[in-house]
Amino acid sequence: MIFSYNWLQSFFKKKLPEPKRLAELLTMHSFEVAEVKKIGKDYILDIDVLPNRGPDCFSHLGIAREISAITGLICEIPTSTIKEDKNLKAKDFVSVEIKNKEACPRYTARVVTEVKVGSSPKWIQERLKICGLRPINNIVDILNYVMLETGQPLHAFDGEKLEEKKIIVRFAREREKIVTLDEEKYDLNESILVIADAKKPVAIAGIEGGKIPEIDKNTKIVVLESANFNPRVIRRGSRKLDLKTDASWRFEHGIDPNLTEFAINRAAFLIQKIAKGKILKGLIDFYPKKVFSKRIKLDLDYVERLLGIKISLKEIKNILKKLSFKCSENENSSRSVVEVPTFRLDISIPEDLIEEIGRIYGYQKIKAAFPIAALIPPKRNFEIFWEDMAKNILKEVGFTEVYNYSFISEEDRKIFGDPEGKLSVSYGASKNLIEVENPISVEQKYLRPSLIPNLLKNIQKNQRYFSDIKIFELGKTFKKSKIKNQKIEEKKMLTGLLIGNAFYQAKGILDTLLNKLGISNIWYDEYQPTPEESEISIWHPKKCAEIKVNHEEIGFLGEISPKILDEMRIENKVVIFDIDFEKLQKLSSEETIYQPISRYPAAVRDIAFLVPREVKVVEVLNKINAVGGPLVRDVDLFDIYEGEEIPEGKKNLAFHIIYQAEDRTLSSEEIDEVQEKIIKALEEDPEWQVRK
Repeated sequence: MIFSYNWLQSFFKKKLPEPKRLAELLTMHSFEVAEVKKIGKDYILDIDVLPNRGPDCFSHLGIAREISAITGLICEIPTSTIKEDKNLKAKDFVSVEIKNKEACPRYTARVVTEVKVGSSPKWIQERLKICGLRPINNIVDILNYVMLETGQPLHAFDGEKLEEKKIIVRFAREREKIVTLDEEKYDLNESILVIADAKKPVAIAGIEGGKIPEIDKNTKIVVLESANFNPRVIRRGSRKLDLKTDASWRFEHGIDPNLTEFAINRAAFLIQKIAKGKILKGLIDFYPKKVFSKRIKLDLDYVERLLGIKISLKEIKNILKKLSFKCSENENSSRSVVEVPTFRLDISIPEDLIEEIGRIYGYQKIKAAFPIAALIPPKRNFEIFWEDMAKNILKEVGFTEVYNYSFISEEDRKIFGDPEGKLSVSYGASKNLIEVENPISVEQKYLRPSLIPNLLKNIQKNQRYFSDIKIFELGKTFKKSKIKNQKIEEKKMLTGLLIGNAFYQAKGILDTLLNKLGISNIWYDEYQPTPEESEISIWHPKKCAEIKVNHEEIGFLGEISPKILDEMRIENKVVIFDIDFEKLQKLSSEETIYQPISRYPAAVRDIAFLVPREVKVVEVLNKINAVGGPLVRDVDLFDIYEGEEIPEGKKNLAFHIIYQAEDRTLSSEEIDEVQEKIIKALEEDPEWQVRK
């Protein structure tokens, strides 16, 4: 914003610092001066006023008050002693009606008659030009001059052009129009506040005046307006019309309602002096809810704690006095009540006052110091910790995390079935699914009971672009609760998906995940659904296993049923692991059991045999480990097969058996001997046949 150095000087009897030095002082006290430039016999100061200081510093008087506080020079506010014509009353020439007091908290008007409209004095014109405004005539120029001086926008109407001598502040009616002073036509609506006479809008409130009642060379009666408008209303109207003016800019930042009377009297005084007008008796003033000074309790000890420096009580009160604040006179108390002038709209809490004290005292006088505080590490959130741990492990083995919506569609419900199956991923339409009352779309009709449907949709959409897909999601699932007084049961699940013939790859990834989470004693127990369950289950009837830790089921690993894949038009096989993450989290541990690495090599032997279809893998593992003893380091199932070459009712299980001793290298004879013992033990059951 542009300020005139000579104009600022007019508020002081003593000489101000030179323009460049004044710019330095203002910059040191939170007013950045972008430019100092000499124009004729004057200097302009381009001062960047922060938005919160707009209400009091978008004016020469406001900046002069700041200069006074910074330099200690006395700022003299110009006096405006007006002489009213006692024979004529203002209310006989105009009436004011405010339709919405929230939009217009105060409206002040005066009437000046017998004015002589002409050119304004040279000193006014020069000051307007240096601030970027074009002189028009003495009446308009005086109003602009007072706005730049005080920060209060004003407007003038030709009193003889107001229908029925009325001023009405109201919101515009739909399809009303107005032609403004710059001869632009605007369509109005009910969101735009206007000043109207008895028939039509004559100004856009707080933004720009209308063409019809403008001041011209024939004007004899001037109605002066000095109003206070709601900043939000003016901002909305200005944006709607795409019309920015000096007045709207000031009103949008907020203005002290108590400024209207001072500014209108200042304007009337200058009109009386320059345009020889007669000021009619009486001030028309609508001000139903008077704004008084705020009172803020200030703890002087808190000033020291917040600023980090001790400032004497006397100096604190002196600084506040320079800023036009009034302090209570209790000298012995560390607490003071500060009365804030109404033009300081930015001051509302003690910290605001302390900021002002520090600013005027000088931030450069406050030495930098490290804060003294106790650093207390936050309590670990284990839920987030294990989530991040699991995600990072899966990312390390090549998975990509996805985020899907927490909803499924009616079509999903039909594809995945109605009844509630054992694996908790067959969805009950009315029994188990939770229907959204106001779904955004048909695709989001139900809350998801599992993460699997949306992950399969990810495959469906991306299979044409990628041949190798590994994705996972960690999120909540929802179903109707069986607990009394609880409508919804939420469960956090971790679900991963691979495409292709990847059952054992998925098993290896799960082993890695669980081991890195500190979980041991992991079992994969073959799941064999009944014929009824096979009809409704999403799992492949012969390729599914329960994931168990310490004999507790924590999830499932398996291929998706070919029927589901056909319905979703997915071309490749899909393997999924679906884990109850809440159980997994409870089992996870940062502690690991130390197992020394053997210095001796391991040997791997394979074994395959036929067993009845109902035999579980865990039964076989138990026998192998029991017979093999300490020499069997690990047993890994790597194939389950049921095909044409396999007898009816049988299945083929194939295992890697890892042999290793802690104290020696095992010979071939020792390994063969243990292997034979295992084979004999397995063949004790006549229906178990080792394949050689």
